[in-house]
Amino acid sequence: MRPYDIILKKRNGGKLTKEEIEYMVMGYVNGEIPDYQIAALLMTIYFKHLDKDERAILTEVMANSGDRIDLTPIKGTKVDKHSTGGVGDKTTLVVAPLVASLGIRVAKMSGRALGHTGGTIDKLESIPGFKTTLSLDKFFENVNNFGIAVVGQTANLAPADKKIYALRDSTATVDEISLISASIMSKKLAGGADAFVLDVKVGSGAFMKTLNDAKELAEAMVGIAKSHNKNAVAVLTDMDEPLGTYVGNSLEVLEAINTLKGNGEPRFVELCLTLSAWMCYLAGKGDIEQCKSLVKDSLESGKALEKFRDLIIAQEGNPKVVDFPEEILPISKNIITFKANKEGYISKIDTEKVGIACNYLGAGRTKKDDNIDHSVGMKILKKHGDSVLKDEPIIQLYVSKNSNIEEALKLLNEAYQISNEKPVISNIIIDVIK
Repeated sequence: MRPYDIILKKRNGGKLTKEEIEYMVMGYVNGEIPDYQIAALLMTIYFKHLDKDERAILTEVMANSGDRIDLTPIKGTKVDKHSTGGVGDKTTLVVAPLVASLGIRVAKMSGRALGHTGGTIDKLESIPGFKTTLSLDKFFENVNNFGIAVVGQTANLAPADKKIYALRDSTATVDEISLISASIMSKKLAGGADAFVLDVKVGSGAFMKTLNDAKELAEAMVGIAKSHNKNAVAVLTDMDEPLGTYVGNSLEVLEAINTLKGNGEPRFVELCLTLSAWMCYLAGKGDIEQCKSLVKDSLESGKALEKFRDLIIAQEGNPKVVDFPEEILPISKNIITFKANKEGYISKIDTEKVGIACNYLGAGRTKKDDNIDHSVGMKILKKHGDSVLKDEPIIQLYVSKNSNIEEALKLLNEAYQISNEKPVISNIIIDVIK
């Protein structure tokens, strides 16, 4: 078997076998096949694509390239949630305790911020003392005792994906559905859950900018899950504006706590309840309407809030943050305002630029080893479709001495369009793929 022949076969539209895919992927991981030949294969896949069988095989090979976590020490059905990334996306902070409050074990491994999207682990680390790194035994113990644990991903989870992604990033082959779906699902399979709810973002702040691309990705990921005998549901959700009211690490924790107290922004609440209901459905708690009722009752009764307190205590954070978030969380007191440049309606938001602007304040990172400032971020005062007067505040920026305020404001000016006519507002939930 030669790399040349496999590249040629795919270039000519052939279907790769499991042996050929495994040979190429593991050969690259082990240093036996050079990066230029894998780069050539990635480019052929970019143009010729993989069918559903090839996608399933690539996912399995990457999942098997490192640790595979066995969650059998945790009782019951384990349902994981994954978001394809967005701006202001703090859903895990609400959904995880909400689902766990209904007796479903939540064993969640989450990521950090990269690019214009935020990361759940960075947000949790805004809570003083909160530990996002646990031993596997402690991870299992917390889930069994408290019903919930949220930790960072292990270093050796799907290392083939990590290595291949770095090459995709430098060869302009990131945005190909087969490669994206295999990348995401390889880490999900290696994580050991029984079922998955996939929050696939659509719009200007998402990696999938169009509905057709988002549907194709959702169908690919659900197909991969089913091919490995795992249940999955994909929920297509709007990301043409920042999610909720706040963007930035401590501020998003504040919003999550306020939401669990019953004071959430309506679209964000709808998203959290929808994702939670589908997780309950996959865990066997009833039909989808019964599950919607269960999660709504848990949020309104305060059970979900108390489960969030359990999570903080279990991972050694300061539980007073639940009662006094604005006193405990590191939130900048230095606030400036981005204002409307004319009267009208907010007709369009380039949400990716809003996310990048928040990074200029210090809330995100462009490289994995960049430091972040948990105290900075934004409060969105005006949303898509809202009316504004000239010089009326649109966003409050929480800044620090290291914030690049000039660049942030420049991007926000580019991101917001104001028109004379009120635009049509899309629903937060666009579609569900099963």
